[in-house]
Amino acid sequence: MTDNTAQLDITDASLEHARQTSAKIEAAIDKDPSEFRVLTGARPTGNLHIGHYFGALRNWVSIQQRGVDTWLLIADYQVITDRDDTGPLRERVYSLLTDYLAIGMDPEETTIFAHSQVPELNELLLPFLSLVSDAELRRNPTVKAELDATGDRPMSGLLLTYPVHQAADILFCKANLVPVGKDQLPHLEQTRVVADRFESRYGHAGATRVFPRPQGLLSEAENVLGLDGTKMSKSKGNTIELGMSADETAKLIKRAVTDSDRHITYDPENRPEVSNLLLLAALASGRDPREIATEIGDGGGGTLKAVVTEAINEHLAPVRQRRAELANDQAYLESVLNRGNQRARERAVQTLDEVHAALGMVY
Repeated sequence: MTDNTAQLDITDASLEHARQTSAKIEAAIDKDPSEFRVLTGARPTGNLHIGHYFGALRNWVSIQQRGVDTWLLIADYQVITDRDDTGPLRERVYSLLTDYLAIGMDPEETTIFAHSQVPELNELLLPFLSLVSDAELRRNPTVKAELDATGDRPMSGLLLTYPVHQAADILFCKANLVPVGKDQLPHLEQTRVVADRFESRYGHAGATRVFPRPQGLLSEAENVLGLDGTKMSKSKGNTIELGMSADETAKLIKRAVTDSDRHITYDPENRPEVSNLLLLAALASGRDPREIATEIGDGGGGTLKAVVTEAINEHLAPVRQRRAELANDQAYLESVLNRGNQRARERAVQTLDEVHAALGMVY
């Protein structure tokens, strides 16, 4: 790829191409999972909720169980991209780790590590920044969206370079597959730009590419809304956290937004709030939302909420039990994170050595 400006806007054509690519990847994983290495993760800005779970986490467990080498990031450095302090960061890091383990991520199969504990990963940001322009970063739609969400706050350098930092996250371990939602496709395209430009400028000395071109694996659940019918967000308080009790879950769902029509139908376009609750029940029970709607019929919003509550609490019961056990074993949590950090550093050192060799910086 040349150094021409990359167009990072999501079009219908690029989204359809991403879906087709995902389907091919799914088939390839079934055939030979050893061809892939996955990098994924989350920022420790609060407790994980069912939007994370149904939209991403459950798929991560499936990928792991299918035999794909999985690397799971706790992106603690990215907490300060858009805020002035870290908050109760240590507590949130271990809460995130506890959620990861409770849903079924196995530290014997998956490398779980924290951003800040792998300095060699973060050093990759320096050569990577030389491969992208200021204009490319400023028109990245995800950067724009993050900036809009901060109101009138000036853009920090870390927020502006967030896509490049994410490229370092993905490429340090030579990941070639990243589970994404459609809004994250521009970030992944930026990572491919970085990998290609590094290869074009510096990789010619080696027999093989220094960095792979990572592909996106689109999530099966793209539009899970919050209980108020708007985008699910920790800051809005419209979520059900994985660690909440069954009673807390029931109280939140009881306050969920529906509409005045007692006859329940699955119609995402015209009845988004009702349809979202049906979708949650369907995701939790493994059923079709239309089938659930037909069974409820004229039962109204009260019956719908009862069905959703039962489905979610039943589905999350083993996760919550495991989470409570893990939360009481701090020594185990620390050992898991320490082992993951060490493995990630070992991999990052190898990659950085390759980068230094390609740049001629071996003295």
